[in-house]
Amino acid sequence: MAFGNFYSASCLILLLLSLSWRTSTALPVRTGLSGEKCADSSLLFEKLLQNITALLNDTELFHRIDTDAAVVISQAETVLACVPTLTQNSTCMMQRNSTFSESECLGNIMKDLAYYSAVIQSYTNSNLRLPETEVPLLNSTLEIIRSLRKSCSLMPNGENNIPEDVGAPKWENSSYENRQQMFKMMKGFQVRTITINRALGYISSGDHRK
Repeated sequence: MAFGNFYSASCLILLLLSLSWRTSTALPVRTGLSGEKCADSSLLFEKLLQNITALLNDTELFHRIDTDAAVVISQAETVLACVPTLTQNSTCMMQRNSTFSESECLGNIMKDLAYYSAVIQSYTNSNLRLPETEVPLLNSTLEIIRSLRKSCSLMPNGENNIPEDVGAPKWENSSYENRQQMFKMMKGFQVRTITINRALGYISSGDHRK
């Protein structure tokens, strides 16, 4: 990776970390974020993160998987869209400007949810080791995602205007290999959900409206 790209990425990560405290201190996300559709999204996203974390620690779902690797394949630009536009100088000092867009941030979050919904749904239809145990666990995650996609819909009738990504894996390998890939993707989803929670904390703070 070129030094310039590494430098910019490092600055972006620092900003995300600097906003992380808002996740626990900010008030619930105010209505009006997206046509008053995300009033309850803060608690739901916290619940999603807790759910994903529990799945990653489930020894039945991820039997014999021992890795810390994470893979984020979703094409949504959530990390860039959900932080303020930045200017930086030689010492990596950053200043926010007024171009942050709530709708753009939320739109990318919805793309993430659509993609990971497709990933999980396709995995439940694959050759599972213990489907009677694994499917209910994953369905609990899908239910939270469905609730979020409805409550945060950008459409006035609550419908999903973002289709699920057709690029979800086909899960054509062995049960173990699929399980290993799914674990890495869920780790990536966990990382992305942490970013989303921090973004919602930032939006709830109202700093971008000042």
